Parts: sequence; structure tokens; C-alpha cells
Amino acid sequence: MSNPAAEIPDDGLDEMIACPQCDALYHARMPPDGRRATCRRCHTVLIAPRQGAYARVIALALTVMVLMIGATTFPFLAVNVAGFSNRASVLDSALAFVDGGLMASLAVLVVAFIIMVPVLRAALVIYVLGPLALGRAPLRGARKAFKVSEDLRPWSMAEIFIIGVAVALTKVSDLASVEFGPAFWMFAGLVVVIVLKDGAMDRWSIWKSLDSGS
Repeated sequence: MSNPAAEIPDDGLDEMIACPQCDALYHARMPPDGRRATCRRCHTVLIAPRQGAYARVIALALTVMVLMIGATTFPFLAVNVAGFSNRASVLDSALAFVDGGLMASLAVLVVAFIIMVPVLRAALVIYVLGPLALGRAPLRGARKAFKVSEDLRPWSMAEIFIIGVAVALTKVSDLASVEFGPAFWMFAGLVVVIVLKDGAMDRWSIWKSLDSGS
């Protein structure tokens, strides 16, 4: 069940929460167990506390890191043309741009946005939520670490990469035989896990826990 958040008065700035969809401002209150605080205008979920949510998010973050290791080391695709076969991993594809100048810069950006940023975000989430899941005070710099993780969210391009691969395969499939390697399925699963991880995080509750524990 949902519990619309109460409209905020002019005071109480520390307790304000803004809807990420329509920018409506509310006075944030922790809803009862099993309920959620939603926006009155667009019904976007603003606060959704869940029992054991920190542990679930940590488990998903660890899964992201494990899947990324496999996705970057195992073969991603194999292309067969006229009897010739070529296999490449995600990391091999990124390093293929290393040819000096702008192409080397492109390789760095590909590795950063597709591989490093998702892994860094997962590591920061584990650093922040690990102590909270155990009922302990947050570690030093946890607030800054969580802010960095949130700031990096738009720059995590794993899902954009898999969409680009799908579009490219529709064109390549008419010219060559394409085989999906283990890393392709790992990367596809990785995108799903990232979406689940971000969706499972109640950011308002995390900020409140960090504030009360600092």
C-alpha cells in the first residue's frame, strides 16, 4: 500500500524531499512498515523502506563485481566469415581503439564508462552499506562515498553498451555468423542486476542512516 508524502511547509528545510520526476517538495516522514511514501502529483515512490534492504543491495553490488570480472575476461562474441573466426572480449574490444591520439582516448572512455564506473559504484555502495547492514556506525567518508556513487549513476553506461551491441548485431548478422560467448550472457545479466540494485536502494533512508550515524 502507498502513503502519499505530506506537503511541506515553508520551514523544516532539513526534512525536505523532492520528487525526482516532477520536483514537488514534501516533508519527509518515515512511513509505517509495509507502506511507501509516494508523490501526490505523479505517484512516484519517494520512500520505500524494506526490512533487510541493505543486505540485499550489498548482495546485488557483489554480484555486479563478480559478473563484471567474467564479462571482461571471457569471450563476448565470435564472428565467423568465409571460414575465418575471431573471438573478442569486452576488454579486447575497448583496447582495439588503442592506436594513439584520439583513438586511445576513446579506449579509455569505453573502459571507464562500461567497466570501471559500474564496478566503482558497486564498491562504494558496499563500503557505505556494509556497516549499516550490521547495525554499526558508518565508516569514515561514507557520506562522500555515497554522494560520489550517486553522481556517477548517469555515467554508468553498461546498459547503453548492451543496447548498442544489439543494434550492431542486427546489421552484422546478415554478413557473418555470430556466436554469443559466455561474457555476452554475463553482461546481459549484469545490466539486469544493476537495474535491480539501483531500484532496491531507498536513498532517503540511506541518507538518514548516514546522518544519524555520523
